[in-house]
Amino acid sequence: MNFDFALILVVVTLVTGILWAVDLLFFASKRNRKDGALGDNSLGGEVAKPYWAEFSSSVFPVLAAVLVLRSFIYEPFQIPSGSMLPTLKVGDFILVNKYHYGLRTPVGNIKFLDNNEPQRGDVMVFKYPKNPSIYYIKRVIGLPGDEIVYKDKMLFVNGELQAQTLLAQMPPVEPKRLLVNENLSGVEHEIYRDTQAPVMSGGWKVPEGHYFMMGDNRDNSNDSRYWGFVPDELIVGKAVSVWMHWQQLLSIPDFTVMRSIQ
Repeated sequence: MNFDFALILVVVTLVTGILWAVDLLFFASKRNRKDGALGDNSLGGEVAKPYWAEFSSSVFPVLAAVLVLRSFIYEPFQIPSGSMLPTLKVGDFILVNKYHYGLRTPVGNIKFLDNNEPQRGDVMVFKYPKNPSIYYIKRVIGLPGDEIVYKDKMLFVNGELQAQTLLAQMPPVEPKRLLVNENLSGVEHEIYRDTQAPVMSGGWKVPEGHYFMMGDNRDNSNDSRYWGFVPDELIVGKAVSVWMHWQQLLSIPDFTVMRSIQ
């Protein structure tokens, strides 16, 4: 079962906020008057807050801060698969800039304030078009109006070959994987190519308001080559940095991997 954490957070924050406001507007002043009437000589001390008022006044500020931070500033994610190797490893914890592409409502993902448009080469988190309850992370390859061709494991954007430079063969003799530097319209990044993977070819025209996404682990990525384009309304944010690596529950978190995402 998939839980909409954003919806749950909004609802809980709203409920505790209403309880906090009700107490502040209708009950806090009565307690203060009773405290004043009792004076310093009262054996009972101050009039106690009811449990619900104490709880809401303690929890609401924390929830509100988390909601604002997570919805409009930065949201943490953990990388669950190897589709973005070598850029992102399984177990990397990343920060996603939620305001870079404009501010959106925490529920419904409706944009209400524009900012930057996605650029070719950005590493972007978005909701999977086939199931929006699932988050995906891929690299922006095609912008609205672009013509994308993938042929013989080489990428063409608007008829221009995106240059690739071999960096390493793994293993050196009879390699099964190639580490390659790709220049994506001026954005250089590393990709993996598997020598034994079947050759996949195709061509796509990116419609307006949509983006063509691909993983850096080119032969092991479920991306736009297979399920189509990402509409603007499913964009979550731009992945900007890795702040921790923690692959297994019993392993020790590694903070030495902190870096920006290229």
